[in-house]
Amino acid sequence: MTTAKRKRMPRAERERQMIEVAEQVFSARGYAAASMDEIAELVGVSKPMLYEYFDSKEGLLVACIRQSRTELRDVTAQATVGAATAEEALRRGMLAFFVFIRERRQAWSLLRHEMALIGTPAAEEIEQIRRQQTDLIAAMVSAYLADDDHLRAEATAQIVVGSNERLAIWCEQHEEVTPEMATEYAMDVLWRGLDPRQG
Repeated sequence: MTTAKRKRMPRAERERQMIEVAEQVFSARGYAAASMDEIAELVGVSKPMLYEYFDSKEGLLVACIRQSRTELRDVTAQATVGAATAEEALRRGMLAFFVFIRERRQAWSLLRHEMALIGTPAAEEIEQIRRQQTDLIAAMVSAYLADDDHLRAEATAQIVVGSNERLAIWCEQHEEVTPEMATEYAMDVLWRGLDPRQG
């Protein structure tokens, strides 16, 4: 009876289920210690089915990271829609980021343990997340601040993304720091450098 239900589950839904469980296991155990056997058992499928969907354990990890990348891009981009000023857009975007990492701790855990993945496709996926975020911020800086210096806009975006990643790691050690507090801490430092009136 259960087998029949599994076969009827649409492929996309089954894939989402596999990714969700894998994210939990990778986050809890780390990539190296995570077992495809355990993931398959928790999902309720055979290990060969996992390989059929993702080719390898690393392929499954890449799928987890890719999904998180898409979700993070969507929430931060959506957060800035309708912002009237550069300051509001930056604050909204950063708040969306800090809320995401608070609510999606398992996804964030995968992203911050990138050192173990250097030289792998998974590392490239993580770097792609940064590119998406920096592209979004660089475009915002150029549009809102009417800055024609593209190198300056790109450098600014790199600074914002890098500093927020470090702040997010620090926030993990301080549970009392809410996404709103983290956003204000970041704005206090970053906006001074961005606001042309401060010059």
